[in-house]
Order: sequence, then structure tokens, then C-alpha cells
Amino acid sequence: MLFFRFAWVATAALIVTAVLLPAHMIARWLRHPIRKNIERRWHRAICKILGVKVEVRGSMVQPSGHGVLIAANHISWLDIIVLGSVAPISFVAKDEVKDWAIFGTLAVWQESVFIDRTTRLGAKAQAEIINKRLLDGDNIVLFPEGTTSDGNFIYPFKSSLFGALGVGAAAISSPIQPVSVAYNKLCGLPMGRFKRPLAAWPGDIEIVPHLIGVISEPHLGVVVSFGEPVDQCEGMNRKEITQIVQERVAEMTSLALRGR
Repeated sequence: MLFFRFAWVATAALIVTAVLLPAHMIARWLRHPIRKNIERRWHRAICKILGVKVEVRGSMVQPSGHGVLIAANHISWLDIIVLGSVAPISFVAKDEVKDWAIFGTLAVWQESVFIDRTTRLGAKAQAEIINKRLLDGDNIVLFPEGTTSDGNFIYPFKSSLFGALGVGAAAISSPIQPVSVAYNKLCGLPMGRFKRPLAAWPGDIEIVPHLIGVISEPHLGVVVSFGEPVDQCEGMNRKEITQIVQERVAEMTSLALRGR
């Protein structure tokens, strides 16, 4: 039965991609806004194929004239699919992600912003690129933990990642919206802290075994919570902003994991 499950997922995903990809490529070439709707439809379809049920709390803010910078906790590659299914977004990713099989290609198609975290020399240029994307109306997602957790807690947010984007220095013209991702159910029942790592993708696990694990558990439930945006008030530095955003993400995560 597991073999047929894998075959179904692979076949369905290929069909959905084959149907939507040509229209998406044309829309990207024309820079037409419909490309983000196509991406969202693809992510929604993949969630259904994988059997992932997404519950959304709150909504993404829509600033007038520009996009929003979203700061979210990070648990798994599955977060990309889940977040992409609920909002028209692009992601900030490590430069090496471009070279990953499958996921690197998907990241390029979704117009991710690739940054080099090993050097400060290009930080200003990277901040300018992201700021331009925000001014053009794109919604950009940053994972400030800089890594993935086991889903039961969040790691401290790195203010250096915010700093690389110009946060706290008036370089980013957008408010920052905290967003929480919490995997909380399995087969419709509370998942519990010991089963929650089924959805998590720690850095020491290869992508293929984890993908197989997710496919073999077709009834994951996840809560995506959109929090109150944080405006970059005059006088606030990046560390203060980082702390506020982290606290709001942690609170929403805790509530979702406790079923509240």
C-alpha cells in the first residue's frame, strides 16, 4: 500500500506541475501578478496531495503601495508548501539552496531572494534588493531562526538576519508581520510533543527519507497564525524589533500547540 501511496503522490504532483508550469513561466516572463496566484494554487494542490490540512488564523496585512516582510518560525521544508498555500509570497533563502535538487528549482520558480550569510560585504546590496521587491509589491518571508526546530519550540531569532535586510536602519520600508507555523494534529487528533518531530526536518536528516516519512503520514494538521504587524518605529534598533517579533511568534505557536 505504501508503494501505491508514493506512486499516487508522485503522479499527482507531476500532473499538477505540468498543467500549471507553462502558464506560470509565461506569467513570470511578462511579470504579470497572476503568477503568484498560480504559485498559490500549486501549493494548495500539493498540500491536498500530501494530505496536509491547513488551518489559517488571522490574515496577512496588505500595506498600501508595497508588500510585507513576514518573519516565521521554521520547522521543515513543508513550511514552504504550507505558507505558499495561504498567501502570495516569496522567500529569503540561503544562496546554496539554488543548488538543491527539486527544491532549488522550485525556489527559483517562486522568485526567492538568495542571500550569502557568510559575508557582510554584500549586506547592503542584499537589503536594497529585498527593499525593492517589497516596494514592487512582493511579500517576502524570512526565517529568522536560521535553522529548523523539532516543532515543539522555536530557536532564538537571529537579529543579524534582520540586520542583513536593513531592519532597524530604516532600509526596509515595510512593516514586519510575525507568522507562526505549528504542526498540531495527526489523523485529526492532537499530535503531542513526541510525534510532532514527524513533521520536523532537522539539518542532520536527508531530504529523501524525510519526504518519504511525510508521504507515509497523509493526515498532518498545521496551524498558520498571522500576528499583529510590527512597525519600525523611530529609535528602535534591530535587536529590539527582533525580540518583539520573536515573542509574538512564540506566543502564537504556544497557543496553536495547546489547541487554543
